[in-house]
Amino acid sequence: MEAIITVVGFLGAGKTTLLKFLISSFIDKGWDPFVILNDYENANIDAQQLSNKLELKAIKALSGSCICCTGIMELRDTVNKLPERLNGITLIEANGTTDACSLMEFLGVGLLKRYLPPIQISVVDVNNWQRRGEHNELERNQIQISSLIILTHLEKVTKQRELVVIEDIKKYNPTGKLMHLENLDVTLFPELKSSSNTVKKLDHKKAHWSSCSTDLPNLPSSKAIYSICAELPKSILRVKGCTIIDGEKTYTYFERNPDGEVFVRPFNGIPITGSKLLTIGPGSTPNLLKHAIKISLEKK
Repeated sequence: MEAIITVVGFLGAGKTTLLKFLISSFIDKGWDPFVILNDYENANIDAQQLSNKLELKAIKALSGSCICCTGIMELRDTVNKLPERLNGITLIEANGTTDACSLMEFLGVGLLKRYLPPIQISVVDVNNWQRRGEHNELERNQIQISSLIILTHLEKVTKQRELVVIEDIKKYNPTGKLMHLENLDVTLFPELKSSSNTVKKLDHKKAHWSSCSTDLPNLPSSKAIYSICAELPKSILRVKGCTIIDGEKTYTYFERNPDGEVFVRPFNGIPITGSKLLTIGPGSTPNLLKHAIKISLEKK
């Protein structure tokens, strides 16, 4: 039977880093992974970032819907239509505001008999755990029924902070295994069982955030990327973009995490939707994005 693993966690916690690790590890062990990516806006950008590890035909992007409610039928239908593979395994990366408990409740119903019950892995940013203000409840929800919890961003914290976070996590999920990414061995996955924890239901509206995107012109330099990110308010918890820097032949990808840290790196290939700026978080509107781009270009 084929295993299904969902990867959940708050925006910027490190889900995609974990996903890349899992893809490489499963391939090395002789498995044939298929990846489903979900995001509010243009999940195809994230899908293309994985194409150096998997063929695009083994990656499915689901954009613009919440897979823990309105998008669950599309997700379940996608999983059920996957071709049977020798040593197949399906990996699902949920968007960073997913109601993880509802996702597992809905996904576990209506799957073909060739699939094992889904297993959930949660990624926890130890540095920012429960420092999300009004979104703390959502972050707690995302670890309650995870069979495995991966701790990330440990290089930013003391050992004491790590121990405090671990103790807090165990209050909400006493049965989940906690592990550092570098210690993760995928051969242990067959031992994981679906969580039987009793969960505290989340008001599902708290998992529904505004998001939007707009076309992004070529930028004069990488400084413009940092300027755009600085212009967008802190209420925007996730910023992503892909564009051409003047004088360069390849595309550049960038993202701003909820803590304000900006990362810039080469993009793998050419974005099929063209250059874009995308945001997730309260207050996301096309006019806000266009204003940030305009101000940035005027500073050149």
